[in-house]
Amino acid sequence: MISNSLHFYKTPGFLKRISKDLIWDIPTNEKDIFLTFDDGPVPELTEYVLETLEAYDAKATFFCVGDNIFKHPEICRKVVEKGHRLGNHTFNHLKGWKTHEKKYVENIDKCQEYISTNQPLAYKPLFRPPHGQITLNQIKRLSNKFHIIMWDILAYDFSTSHTPQKSLEQIIKKTRPGSIIVFHDNYKAEHKLKFMLPRYLEYFREKDFNFKKIEY
Repeated sequence: MISNSLHFYKTPGFLKRISKDLIWDIPTNEKDIFLTFDDGPVPELTEYVLETLEAYDAKATFFCVGDNIFKHPEICRKVVEKGHRLGNHTFNHLKGWKTHEKKYVENIDKCQEYISTNQPLAYKPLFRPPHGQITLNQIKRLSNKFHIIMWDILAYDFSTSHTPQKSLEQIIKKTRPGSIIVFHDNYKAEHKLKFMLPRYLEYFREKDFNFKKIEY
């Protein structure tokens, strides 16, 4: 759906029109930003994110890889205990464009079993496709069971093409009320994440924005 090499910090409008079943931002009349983190939970880094969020009274949605929940259940429990929401990011971080539909859905369902054990919900769960890669058939198959959450702002904390300062300036410039922003609690993103996240939170907290988890 989106090529990470293109450096769209803000998702272009034409991509948002691909399917009505993809959620890219959340309309609001309030000064709300919807923080999300992909790929965790992992030791130390996810815990750093939780501590940083707590310092700014911020809530977020963590799109977790099921295998990481399996390996680090205690960190997953910390995410829930701190009042954040869990979302599904497949069990093995599969690329939708390269995975047969049946295998893809089975992998997502396996991840959801681990999520439901840690955070039972009475309403529709959340799913985000790794790398933004999802086909129209996969969307059709999944949209009855999940809210499919994409993003308005991509932090590019995993990329070395731009400096942490440059990426920070870009995401601050492009964030709007209702933006869904993606950071990553994976080790590839650690250096930039630790630079960008507290400064991003500080900037918008000073402007009286709220940081919320997705609560569809």
